[in-house]
Amino acid sequence: MIDRLAWAALALIHALPALALFNPALISRLYGVAPEDGGFLLLHHRAALFACIVTLCLWAAADPGVRRAASVITAVSMLSFLILWQGAGRPAALRSIAVADLVGLVPLGLALWRAWR
Repeated sequence: MIDRLAWAALALIHALPALALFNPALISRLYGVAPEDGGFLLLHHRAALFACIVTLCLWAAADPGVRRAASVITAVSMLSFLILWQGAGRPAALRSIAVADLVGLVPLGLALWRAWR
């Protein structure tokens, strides 16, 4: 049960940015990037990748056989953002994303530990 809750929490953390795939207006709200900006397309594509992470986390909640791979992929996604954000001087515009990822380290740590023990 605890495994499923951890994976559900990870899916939930990634759900809002994934929804931007279907509702591109969220990109402007989440990241402050206008549709005419060249980075908008990259962020729209990023939303598709987050949809993949949500799908993988939900799959891991249901199937223990994918939890090791899912834990590595989810960890790379979350930790790489935090490292890049820190390296960029912790831009205030992306602080809410960093906070979500920091909070997500708790269920991620649990998921990693349970998948690899």
